[in-house]
Amino acid sequence: MKMPERPGTSTRGLHRRLYDWMMGWADSRYGTSALAALSFAESSVFPLPPDVLLIALGVAQPTRAYRFAAVCTIGSVLGGLLGYLIGWLLWDAVAVHFFTYVPGFTEEVFARVQRYYLEYGFVAVAIAGFTPIPFKVFTIASGVFGMSVPAFVAAAFVSRGLRFTIEAALITRYGARVREIIDRNFNLMTIAFVVLLVGGFALLRWAH
Repeated sequence: MKMPERPGTSTRGLHRRLYDWMMGWADSRYGTSALAALSFAESSVFPLPPDVLLIALGVAQPTRAYRFAAVCTIGSVLGGLLGYLIGWLLWDAVAVHFFTYVPGFTEEVFARVQRYYLEYGFVAVAIAGFTPIPFKVFTIASGVFGMSVPAFVAAAFVSRGLRFTIEAALITRYGARVREIIDRNFNLMTIAFVVLLVGGFALLRWAH
């Protein structure tokens, strides 16, 4: 008799298979192309962030770490524009599919992002690249709520560019230890970035 699966078991198994599949590209000559494609897809539909492949490629080729970060940034911003278009043009038709089939994309998370967006706008998207909330939720929400496209691109570029560049710097400095360092200090790094970013915007607003 087949034992019933525990809740979440199949999802964890899927994530593990996707993780292993992503890491398989690190040893491929198509690793950079895979990194670009995964960065693009993660900003709208793919459930896992491209950081794991960026780190694996950077550790294997540390002199190209910043190049990999640039590939991640460009792919992520372009993918974010696809997410924006989904939110702007198709959300009413596809919302139920995202809530049902895209891991991490729940009605509760979307409602939370809506509150962030309505209160903070540009800053919410800029911070999004560093939060545990999937970036795709912010890219699609930006289209749903009609954020200015230039502001969206600027916010996405700032947040994703800083995130991946910081990872490239850590790879260059610490090599194979970088994954452990990022895992251990990610929350602290996120808080520091958010404080600096919000403080910077507050200073600009006060100056005007």
